[in-house]
Amino acid sequence: MAPQGYIICGTPRTGSTLLCGLLKAHGLGDPHSFYRRQNISEWAEGWGLPPRETLGEVAFQRAYLKAAISEGRGCTDVFGFRLMKETLAELSAILDRLFPGLPSDRARLERAFGPVVFLHLSRRDKLAQAISLVRAQQSGLWHRAPDGTEIERLAPPAPPAYDFARLSASLADLEAQDDGWHLWFGAEGITPLSLTYEAVAENPAAALARVCEALGRPAPDPAKVHPGTARLSDDVNEDWTTRYRKDELG
Repeated sequence: MAPQGYIICGTPRTGSTLLCGLLKAHGLGDPHSFYRRQNISEWAEGWGLPPRETLGEVAFQRAYLKAAISEGRGCTDVFGFRLMKETLAELSAILDRLFPGLPSDRARLERAFGPVVFLHLSRRDKLAQAISLVRAQQSGLWHRAPDGTEIERLAPPAPPAYDFARLSASLADLEAQDDGWHLWFGAEGITPLSLTYEAVAENPAAALARVCEALGRPAPDPAKVHPGTARLSDDVNEDWTTRYRKDELG
């Protein structure tokens, strides 16, 4: 059966917001992290779902899944969904309650969302990824538009502060999460469409065309592909990279 949508399997700071914006802009669903624990109540409230204590857990999750699928399609016939590795186990447990007896995560995901293309979004430069993550956590600024407008800020502005131990911990965690995706794909018999942050940022039209091909959809005119987010890296990132490499050597 032809795929009806896609699941972006990623880790933080791999350009998933950039990719989600490109996909939405070209009529390929409206992907978000619907099952990120911190946002479930906000999504449910926005969709007007009754409280969990009113519906009961299973009924709530069934209603939530239906609403998430509708939101993930937007005004299109393609479903899109962003799934971070840290959310996978929780989502699988939810789907196991809704669809008991299925043998694998893949079976549960495809029972819930239909035939999908699995997109593995990673970042080749893991140190740059860790630096990007720590800076976002410190500064509170996660995304900015090409014109400089802030798109997502989660905390008041704060100056960046180099922290070797924190960067090392973030780097190890991000590497472990990405390794976890590789192991999961192998265990589930999935051959994902692999995309990297570097490739999407350098040539978004080409990355989008690859997704369109996997979905059996026509690729957009490259001249009409315009990224909705801007890079946040600057001289501070370069300085931290140099300092980290030096500290790493002792």
